Amino acid sequence: MDSEFNSFVQQQIQIKDTSIHLVEAGNKSKQTILFLHGYPENWEAFKDLMNILKNDYHVLAIDLPGIGKSEKINSSDKFSIAVFVKDLIEKLNLSNIILAGHDCGGMITYSFIRHFANKVSKAIIMNTAIPGVEPWEEVKRNPHIWHFAFYAVPNLPENLIEGKQRLLFDYFFDTLPFIKNVFDANKRERYVAAYADPLSLKTSFDWYRSFPEDEKENSTYKEVSVPVLYLKGDKDFGDIEDYVKGFRKNGLKNIQGKIIANSGHFASEEQPEEVAITIDNFISN
Repeated sequence: MDSEFNSFVQQQIQIKDTSIHLVEAGNKSKQTILFLHGYPENWEAFKDLMNILKNDYHVLAIDLPGIGKSEKINSSDKFSIAVFVKDLIEKLNLSNIILAGHDCGGMITYSFIRHFANKVSKAIIMNTAIPGVEPWEEVKRNPHIWHFAFYAVPNLPENLIEGKQRLLFDYFFDTLPFIKNVFDANKRERYVAAYADPLSLKTSFDWYRSFPEDEKENSTYKEVSVPVLYLKGDKDFGDIEDYVKGFRKNGLKNIQGKIIANSGHFASEEQPEEVAITIDNFISN
């Protein structure tokens, strides 16, 4: 494992009956940013970004429940995971944090600010569509995200993919980023290891199986005044303005969008310096 991991403190935090893997860097007296990863990754999705930001911020990331070194919780819908994140924030005695999520982590972040806005000062949502929020229906028709429907099938994905995670993950790491070489063999193997346990694999599929529940939860209008930054790679699917309009239509009153140049779906890994600058500007202003 490369030396870039040396600056992080890694520990297990007990939240009620669940042990969660927490990774930390920076000065605790500074503004806290908590990162929530997506699929098919773990906390390491933010390693490079955290290494840049740690000099000016207190940066935290977790393995989502059921992934990597974190134990599973009973529910996979994004609101239930957001409740768990709230419990973590309270356990750590944090307040007015910046919550940032990528992919499924962005869906959790969206649910969080709708229900627990008083826990955050700002939020960042990266490279994701939100179930029930425009342009969700258009996104589901994109043939490159065929896995949304496939993972929703009970049991079949587990039976076909268990033991072949590397083959599956290679597909995503080969097709979704614009900068391909950020996913070297060692990083791919570490991500595969985070989903090697059959329970971890099932947990990730359950995120997709809960989309109908997420859609129902998110589709109702709810006004949110928390400042939100929506980040998207310029090579990622869709027009960023469609996403920003959807957020506004659903109640986010203080939302802004920012394109990350020369980036696909994994912006924080493809262009960590640009993402760090963008986040810093958003927080500072």
